[in-house]
Amino acid sequence: MISTVCSFIRLILLIAAVASSIAAAASIPLPGRKIFDVRSYGARGDGKTDNAMAFTKAWKEACEWNGFSRVYVPFGTFYLGGVIFTGPCKSRISFIIKGTLLAPKEANAIKEETWIIFRYVDYLTVSGGGILDGQGSYSWPLNNCRETPNCRALPMNMGFQFVRFSRISHIRSINSKMGHLNFFGVQNFDISRMSIRAPGDSPNTDGIKIGLSSNMKIDDVDIGTGDDCIAILSGTTNLDISNVNCGPGHGISVGSLGRYKGEKSVQGITVRDSIFNGSTNGVRIKTWGSTSTPNLVSNFLYKNLQMINVGNPINIDQQYCPNSNCNYESASQIQIQDVRYNNIWGTSTDKVAVKLQCSKNVPCKGVELTDVSLVHSGPDGPATAFCENVGGRTLGKIAPPSCIR
Repeated sequence: MISTVCSFIRLILLIAAVASSIAAAASIPLPGRKIFDVRSYGARGDGKTDNAMAFTKAWKEACEWNGFSRVYVPFGTFYLGGVIFTGPCKSRISFIIKGTLLAPKEANAIKEETWIIFRYVDYLTVSGGGILDGQGSYSWPLNNCRETPNCRALPMNMGFQFVRFSRISHIRSINSKMGHLNFFGVQNFDISRMSIRAPGDSPNTDGIKIGLSSNMKIDDVDIGTGDDCIAILSGTTNLDISNVNCGPGHGISVGSLGRYKGEKSVQGITVRDSIFNGSTNGVRIKTWGSTSTPNLVSNFLYKNLQMINVGNPINIDQQYCPNSNCNYESASQIQIQDVRYNNIWGTSTDKVAVKLQCSKNVPCKGVELTDVSLVHSGPDGPATAFCENVGGRTLGKIAPPSCIR
């Protein structure tokens, strides 16, 4: 009986000690949310003052805050030279843009390849409904990279480098000097509710470029540019694209691949529930005919896609070469396999609505067409399909008639 009472007393004392520790911890003030308004650091929304230093100071203090921090850009036009926002930060951080960020007109005023860069940051949110204005029309006449191989690339609007568990949403990007959004070495990143716009004849203004990145989602994005709506480059894996409006532009493209040594495979890509309107391509995989390194492109699903007056709705091009000095005698060493096209319909401005031109060195395999209905109403007759070095199968109703054997 006495031992039972002693045990009970010890239990009471233990509970009291735990309760005391919890109460003590609760009395310690925890850092909370804090807003870092760029105007508090000298920024002016007059469209003239270079606010790069003010933005950098605001970011540095927000990044060092041991709580949830917000860098806040209010309504107004904030001229901004090239800027890099670097982590790691101590906690989650948001970059809220309500106004317009205005790039320099002169491309050489931006020293990096991207105008606004976020680097080595985790748990970042960029949002707010604001605008990134690259003022690209002043630089587009200088874009002569096809004629001059050693030309300097013009700056892109915004880039994310080695950023994880982050997102960008409710931002408009307009008139980039070159590409709009660039992602490199990114993991677990969501892109949603974006508008990306540049004229259809603006050179190399890709909407979204992704390389060496994994586990990304793109949803509910409107893209119209002078180049690829989305360019999927070396080392991209596990990318889900949905509810994209693409056009004008060059479609959603994988590649080009095979031009450089050491490129990585591209695997696990899904493009679904999207509309292509007036683009020169729909869904395209492009590899250089003369490739330096063997590589793999695999496990793709293209599903529920509408084509409205699209030049090449379905296109595998393993003889890609945009220049005049092309070597068509060599063949790509990139293996394309397990690519499925499911429920794709609409109109093609090209007579060849389905083009599957694969490598004679490593023919495509596992290419599957299911319920494809593409029509062409030009004077040169109905739509056709072209196949070269491709293996796979067709299911359901197929128009134009399949050339896969």
